Amino acid sequence: MKFISTRGKGEIISSSEAIIKGIADDGGLYVPVEFPKLYDNLKKKMGLSYEELAYEIIRKFFDDIGDENLKEAIRQAYSGKFFVREEKNFLELYHGPTSAFKDAALLFLPQIMKAAKRKENINEEIVILTATSGDTGKAALQGFSNVEGFKVVVYYPEKGVSAIQQKQMVTQEGSNVKVIGIRGNFDNAQSGVKSIFGDNELKKKLKEEGFLLSSANSINIGRLIPQIVYYFYGYFDLVNKQKIKEGDKINIVVPTGNFGNILAAYYGKKMGLPIGKLICSSNENNVLTDFLKTGIYDKRRELILTESPSMDILISSNLERLLFEANNRDSLETKKLMEELNSKGVYSISPNAKEFLNDFYGDYANIHEVYDAIKYAYDKEGYLMDTHTAVGYVVLDKYRKETSDYRQALIASTASPYKFPRSICNALGIDISGKNDFEILNILRDNTNTNIPNNLKNLDKKEVLHNEVCDKDKMTESLLSFLRRTKND
Repeated sequence: MKFISTRGKGEIISSSEAIIKGIADDGGLYVPVEFPKLYDNLKKKMGLSYEELAYEIIRKFFDDIGDENLKEAIRQAYSGKFFVREEKNFLELYHGPTSAFKDAALLFLPQIMKAAKRKENINEEIVILTATSGDTGKAALQGFSNVEGFKVVVYYPEKGVSAIQQKQMVTQEGSNVKVIGIRGNFDNAQSGVKSIFGDNELKKKLKEEGFLLSSANSINIGRLIPQIVYYFYGYFDLVNKQKIKEGDKINIVVPTGNFGNILAAYYGKKMGLPIGKLICSSNENNVLTDFLKTGIYDKRRELILTESPSMDILISSNLERLLFEANNRDSLETKKLMEELNSKGVYSISPNAKEFLNDFYGDYANIHEVYDAIKYAYDKEGYLMDTHTAVGYVVLDKYRKETSDYRQALIASTASPYKFPRSICNALGIDISGKNDFEILNILRDNTNTNIPNNLKNLDKKEVLHNEVCDKDKMTESLLSFLRRTKND
């Protein structure tokens, strides 16, 4: 399998090269030259474990790594650390070390990067540069902590993540990790990281000093491909539980920020997985809803800080990969649209591309609808979900009422409710006045008779190891300062 850039420049490269580089030289994102039709083969193996299924799927994309290296990377990533569970049609993707769906990919990425680094005979230290709206940062820090040959720098909006998300990051141990808050929002952090990647002079200087830049955001194909696995796993689970028959189409519902998770579901559909509608669910930052309804992507609006902070995004990076498909893989058109977004803040797609989007449905949920959904699901079904998952739950209900399409649906449940305990207690009407988020964890546990994830217990007692904050235009300086200070540690 080879990989190409969505913007067309540059050569066709191997999977190990694409994984190491993260982003193409022309600023585009790597995509596979084709999608293997895997469903017909995999449906004969429905009893596979998550790890076995991951191997069957990922090996078709990352085939130059070597089968044994890939098996070892998967074992190191998932064995005893991560599992997926389907319950009441919620596909729970948060049973990992950071209690968010990002673990599925960010436990695997360091392992596959290590293998790719060996394959490419790279001696430089690889610097993983990541912007986070809350969950990616901690998952990247956790996955890469103390992995030899790598450093990790995470930027997060200082006032744009939950107290628990922030504490998870700033207490991260590891001699090779750095967490930096920025005075700005997630889009500022993401734009800053992309700007660093686009600075060829800087990259040249860093290479002379022994560093190569790469990314752990879902712009890295090494992070995106593993996310396909859980949609196959969830589908087969529905068949095994006799909720559907093999071959029945299901709808997939994803609370969406950077568009990576729902794109992985779309890739699964291209590989033959029987998916009907891909239901893209947004919070009040509903730029994707407007795009799917009108074909116009317009980021020229105020970013709203919500109680589903991982979705507080106005520039959904992975949408570029979908545009590439929607434009019949026309890299020049994709490049033009991305340049328009950068210079004007808006672009409009062609009628043919808009027709292509019929696989998708987009809508959004406000905080009142989210609270009502959390309370309803808990009171009526005994199911406790977080604010992001609730966005998906609300939008699925809107979709069904609008279309009368009541076929089975899987809702991607992307985070533990314990990552946002204040919001959950408010939704359930539990009195938490005067309590901090860490006291509220225990109140939520006691009131719902559910368990606090082990990784969030006693988080408040951990020592803060990262307290640097910088202006959004000083991100390069903070990166260089860290790298030079810790060179060859």
